[in-house]
Amino acid sequence: MLASTAALFFVIFCVSVLYDPRRFSNAILLGIAVTLLPIYAVVTSVDPENSPISLAITVVGACALLGLGACALAFFLLANGVQMIRKEGRRPANLLSFLTGLAILGLIALLVVTVLTTSPILVRISGAVIPMVGYVSFLFLCFLGYAFLYGRLPVRRNVDFVIVLGSGLIGGSRVPRLLANRLDRGHGVYEAQTARGNAPVLVTSGGQGPDEALPEAHAMANYLVERGVPTDRIQREDRSRTTEENLRFSKAIMEELKPDYRCLVVTSNFHVFRAALLARRTGVRGHVAGAPTAAYFWPGATIREFIAVFLSHKVINLGICLALGLLGLALGVVAT
Repeated sequence: MLASTAALFFVIFCVSVLYDPRRFSNAILLGIAVTLLPIYAVVTSVDPENSPISLAITVVGACALLGLGACALAFFLLANGVQMIRKEGRRPANLLSFLTGLAILGLIALLVVTVLTTSPILVRISGAVIPMVGYVSFLFLCFLGYAFLYGRLPVRRNVDFVIVLGSGLIGGSRVPRLLANRLDRGHGVYEAQTARGNAPVLVTSGGQGPDEALPEAHAMANYLVERGVPTDRIQREDRSRTTEENLRFSKAIMEELKPDYRCLVVTSNFHVFRAALLARRTGVRGHVAGAPTAAYFWPGATIREFIAVFLSHKVINLGICLALGLLGLALGVVAT
């Protein structure tokens, strides 16, 4: 039954991706299908002739592996957080991986102390916290897995525009490495499409921040021109301050030049899936491709992207967390 249910969810996932890969529901469908498989493995591994002992061994083994994995992840995030702080400074966004690692260790400590002391108060706290953490963790794993898959979808069809999203300038005027990677990826798509006889228009998208000497779009356009892109193949969208504005204002430019356009949006690999969700929401006709990012930067940036997606549906997600927390608390009260 579990295997057939997992197969059904996977088929629905495949159909949904073919219809529109820019949907978070695709991540949920894939997550459900993948989650059912280890449950099926546990159920089928239980020896019918000695099921209580077999089940206990399987559950303990699974919990041990889960605990070891959680500890390893926590220490990895702590080490990455230290590296982020050293390389990028102590801005709040750079603390995310370090704080997440501390939170995981804190949860493990809470569960261990609860088991060892069987304190009624800790049992109730754990009962409230575990369902909420489980829900958020499930969503995060769904986000992570599908973002990995979406970011590897090939660019097969011709596009009329390639939008490159801005990310800030160094010293108010210079293109940083992260933004240069985006521009290089966009330039690569432009050259590949041109070689097929379809030279798209590059749209550089980014406004001017309070500490910048010129709009990001102009610095980005200058970078592309220096690398051989003709000026007449570049459009500058220089008003946006957020990703959503990047897409909305670029959409207006494209619709004015070619109402039936198709486009490709280029951003950093950690930002691809959220940008795709926003592209769907804003009605942009096209998909999103990623540019490489420094390995140390990726974990914290991915956590930040997930938080942004989670809070974009905060009423539903926080409501579910509250309901699960209250349910877990009630079960904890009953248990004690």
